[in-house]
Amino acid sequence: MNARTLTEELLKSTAMSNEHHLSNAHLDALEEETIFILREVAATFERPALLFSGGKDSLVLLKCAEKAFGAGRIPYPLLMIDTGHNFPEVTDFRDFRAKELQAELIVRSVEDSMARGTVRLAHPGESRNVHQSVTLLESIEEFRFDALIGGARRDEEKARAKERIFSHRDSFGQWQPKAQRPELWTLFNTRLQPGEHFRVFPISNWTELDVWQYIEREQIALPSIYYTHKREVVDRRGLLVPVTELTPPREDEQVQLRDVRFRTVGDITCTCPVESLAATAGDIVIETLAADVSERGATRMDDKTSDASMEKRKKDGYF
Repeated sequence: MNARTLTEELLKSTAMSNEHHLSNAHLDALEEETIFILREVAATFERPALLFSGGKDSLVLLKCAEKAFGAGRIPYPLLMIDTGHNFPEVTDFRDFRAKELQAELIVRSVEDSMARGTVRLAHPGESRNVHQSVTLLESIEEFRFDALIGGARRDEEKARAKERIFSHRDSFGQWQPKAQRPELWTLFNTRLQPGEHFRVFPISNWTELDVWQYIEREQIALPSIYYTHKREVVDRRGLLVPVTELTPPREDEQVQLRDVRFRTVGDITCTCPVESLAATAGDIVIETLAADVSERGATRMDDKTSDASMEKRKKDGYF
């Protein structure tokens, strides 16, 4: 190897090393902010809970909570609002992770709200995703939660981009976009009136890329459906709809076996995978760098309809 080639190799190696250092510094800063917020919630509120679905964002949040307090010492319960139409790979992993961390897991079901008559579906095949708001508000009343910690991020959807880290909810559980409290110099106004509560979003400032880089760095285990696997799907208006008992193909649709993964996971009736061969978190980091559509925009059927817009749902008490 001549001197010129050696110099080029050294410069390349140094550049890669600097890039790795900057990436880790960025993730360290995000992690530090998240841990600070998680500890702030524990210190400020009397009855907080961490919303935990078993999805990638809530698993990142749980990892940060583990770092903030230690396994078996997370000072608030995990709360899951189950539609009854969740992917079994995700709910099984939810139960496994909660048990592994020795965390209290509270599960409340939309089906229980249906039995009480507080949720009524327009038709049996209707997505239950939007109706989680009712069950969530019932759970808040049951346990008198004053803060709910969630894994929503501002880059996911334009309504979420409007929201504060400490997002105030009135006594009806509603969000008022024009009445949000300022958050200057990381100072949070957490004052509450009786019946009110906060939704707290510690990873608001993370992006989908940050999440996957952190998953890769921390080697966070995820449900298998986040990685490439073969699944029967139909192409419906540009979305790959999974073929299940809840989402059968229509008469004019052709079932295809495709290599897919899920970018985000929700109710089976409204969540679609994307075509992908990404088998590791590192592979997904590369795919995410090239993506030009947000994860919800590419995979969520319920975000495509104006009557079920995210902002309207959040005003009604949604996550």
